Amino acid sequence: MKHKDGKPYPPNKNSKKIQVTLIVVLLCGFSFYLGGIFYSEKETYATKEVNREDETPIGNSAGYLQTRGNSFTECSADYQDYTPCTDPRRWKKYGLHRLTFMERHCPPNFERKECLVPPPDGYKVPIRWPKSKNECWYRNVPYDWINKQKSNQHWLVKEGEKFIFPGGGTMFPNGVGKYVDLMEDLIPQMKDGTVRTAIDTGCGVASWGGDLLDRGILTVSLAPRDNHEAQVQFALERGIPAVLGIISTQRLPFPSNSFDMAHCSRCLIPWTEFGGVYLLEVHRILRPGGFWVLSGPPVNYENRWRGWNTTIEEQRSDYEKLQDLLTSMCFKLFNKKDDIAVWQKLTDNSCYKKLDNADNYPPKCDDGTEPDSAWYTPLRPCVVVPPATRKVKLNALAKWPERLHVAPERVSDIRGGSEGAFKHDDSKWKVRAKHYKKLLPAIGTEKVRNVMDMNTLYGGFAAALVEDPLWVMNVVSSYAANTLPVVYDRGLIGMFHDWCEAFSTYPRTYDLLHVDNLFTAESHRCEMKYVLLEMDRILRPNGYAIIRESSYFIDIVAPMAKGMRWSCREEDTEYSGQNEKILICQKKLWYSKESSL
Repeated sequence: MKHKDGKPYPPNKNSKKIQVTLIVVLLCGFSFYLGGIFYSEKETYATKEVNREDETPIGNSAGYLQTRGNSFTECSADYQDYTPCTDPRRWKKYGLHRLTFMERHCPPNFERKECLVPPPDGYKVPIRWPKSKNECWYRNVPYDWINKQKSNQHWLVKEGEKFIFPGGGTMFPNGVGKYVDLMEDLIPQMKDGTVRTAIDTGCGVASWGGDLLDRGILTVSLAPRDNHEAQVQFALERGIPAVLGIISTQRLPFPSNSFDMAHCSRCLIPWTEFGGVYLLEVHRILRPGGFWVLSGPPVNYENRWRGWNTTIEEQRSDYEKLQDLLTSMCFKLFNKKDDIAVWQKLTDNSCYKKLDNADNYPPKCDDGTEPDSAWYTPLRPCVVVPPATRKVKLNALAKWPERLHVAPERVSDIRGGSEGAFKHDDSKWKVRAKHYKKLLPAIGTEKVRNVMDMNTLYGGFAAALVEDPLWVMNVVSSYAANTLPVVYDRGLIGMFHDWCEAFSTYPRTYDLLHVDNLFTAESHRCEMKYVLLEMDRILRPNGYAIIRESSYFIDIVAPMAKGMRWSCREEDTEYSGQNEKILICQKKLWYSKESSL
């Protein structure tokens, strides 16, 4: 600055500092202002309508969301059957002992894929139920190993562009129907609604579970990803419930005292080895009064031993070891004929008192072993003793279908659980399911067969859809309250899972995924991007997702869904509240850029 006469003032260092400080403050404020304008415009843009030329309308066309969202890239074509936590590419990192390499081993965060899994070349919309039970498109599950190696057992047959499922298996090459007929003769409770839930260990292509569906029995078919190539994928492509899994060193992801029946048809599980831990795990998940069915070695060894590449003495010894082990853990031989033997888990707890004797083997598990802990929980060579009360026993449950809407006694074991809370939840989901069907008319039609409720409470959503031609896998978070026993007590199926990891299934295996405030509950632990990418992996092309969330999370999920090539629209809930909204989405059918089509 200058005097009035033009002479400059002597320089003032403090004044210069003040000027510089003011300039910096003004620039920061202006930048913050511009950033706020940009962000608010971005948020406004994120809730505008979706360009309908880019999306396939789903029911009512009103309320589409348009979001710029980041577009996810495509995975390479060799990831078409990618199962992140049971990936054969990573098997060499794990041991061969007890086939532990086939258990769940999820990749670390820095190895997680952030891409969309492509369908195989020539993929078609799956054949619809009930026709799918007997045939599927070859290009949807393009694996020939079973067809070549099991052709004499009639697991499946390739005819032109399709695989045909004649209903054969290792122990029932002439058809599963007659095999199950004999089983029903041995277990009359299969015919009167007493037996409702079952698990099939080493399921093949799930023909046993498929046949039981027609008889009112809901089966979880279980098999690892192994040299049989895509057993579980074949099952789900047929519309039959199945999950990837193996009894090895960890408990299966199911609660104790849950299944009414367990089955092994020459599943090659060494039941009497390693302290009998595999059979002890079956004992844990089978409810008192439930049945364990075994066909194949060593059953009927007197007539079959010659075809088993062994001696009659060895097979007799194996059978006696098996019988002794079963007796020691409180099973009794219930019935036996030809190739099928049936044992029943005793309901009288006096048998378990014998386990208090230190000389008995296997011993009783100590009080520190939580019976329902089943997420990465090591197997232990001890007997999980069921509670002495009637609430878990098979003969204490109402028969199917009455048991579906009867409040199980185990609901009182849950914090805040009661018969009143159960009845309220049951009624609530009847209203919600009715509203969902208005928003998504495909529910109840042949377009929706395989359904997953990604974070159920008591299985209310599944119960409300029980009359429709579909089945529901009810998932309970391994970090949530343990409500899965209630799901099984009412005659439904489900499993524990942590949605921070990939689910135990193949790509393209579900027609409908249902989310009820999952992101609200788990966003503090799980990155939403990976949960949505996992949903995309397991959802079939043209499949649907119903995402029920707070308005806050709906606005976040919508742009991510657009980036996965889903078409979505926002809808009101059945009560038209503003705090909670419903996002109805459909996954597009697209092909890899590497495709030869």
